[in-house]
Amino acid sequence: MYEKFGLILRIESTTNDVTFFKHYREVEHRDGTRTMKWAEMKKGIYSLPALRVSLTAANRRYLEFISSLDDTSTGIRHLNEISQTIVDHERTYRGFNFFDDDDQALFEILARGEFNISGMRNKDLRGNLHDKTCSQVSRILKRLRVHGLLKRAGSSYKYYLTRIGRLLLLAGLKLRELFLAPQLASQPAL
Repeated sequence: MYEKFGLILRIESTTNDVTFFKHYREVEHRDGTRTMKWAEMKKGIYSLPALRVSLTAANRRYLEFISSLDDTSTGIRHLNEISQTIVDHERTYRGFNFFDDDDQALFEILARGEFNISGMRNKDLRGNLHDKTCSQVSRILKRLRVHGLLKRAGSSYKYYLTRIGRLLLLAGLKLRELFLAPQLASQPAL
């Protein structure tokens, strides 16, 4: 399997030992009799059509197998991007942690429907993040923008969640509320 010109996934099969494959053919026995039965392929020009059918079927089965696999590499890459520290203009912005209480509270606020409809401003977030000052909320907005979770609406001071931002916020909230909390609640107390 290889990529041709960076555009096409190509699958090819080669074999050195064709006796691995069997096909239905006429077999001549030592006593001179001939019968039709499943036998090993011979390395010769007469086995090429049957070999082509066998290798094509093997390629088809392999393609069906790899197409059934879920490709999570893009999701893992996005998750790694938002959880890693980013340096922008000699300033570092720490990544997001889905298990941190402050980040979780921020995600819950960002996931509100009102912000998805009309966008959000610093003032709107300050109304929900009561313990944060104006400059702290500005840094939070910048951190969200640098990590690609928010985008600015034109030349205004409104921000909207990006498509990746919405997906990651919802995935983080689902992870905590639907999987971790019920699983840990079912365990006896320590």
